[in-house]
Amino acid sequence: MDFSVRSKIWIEDGRGKVIFGLGRYRILDAVRRTGSMHAAAKELHMSYRAVWMRVRNSEKRIGKPLIVREGRGSCLTPFAENLMKQYRRLLSVVQIETDEAYQSLINDHLD
Repeated sequence: MDFSVRSKIWIEDGRGKVIFGLGRYRILDAVRRTGSMHAAAKELHMSYRAVWMRVRNSEKRIGKPLIVREGRGSCLTPFAENLMKQYRRLLSVVQIETDEAYQSLINDHLD
């Protein structure tokens, strides 16, 4: 039987406030795909206000915009695209490393 280690990874500011994590990643991804914060909120089964507040709080804590208005919709800034890319990379590295580190340990204890 194989097991995998799972963890949650997020970035916090010095006061322990979330800057970016999987939830905000999903919001940005939905905005990128739908071209709209309203459509993203609907897809994620969240209120527009909840989506907007999370994005706004992250922007304030980072000090850079993540989403810009584009006509009647929204699009991601290049910074947001890069943030998402680096977050995916971080998740991948953590997953690979933890699976490798604990695979044999967990399996040895099951035999």
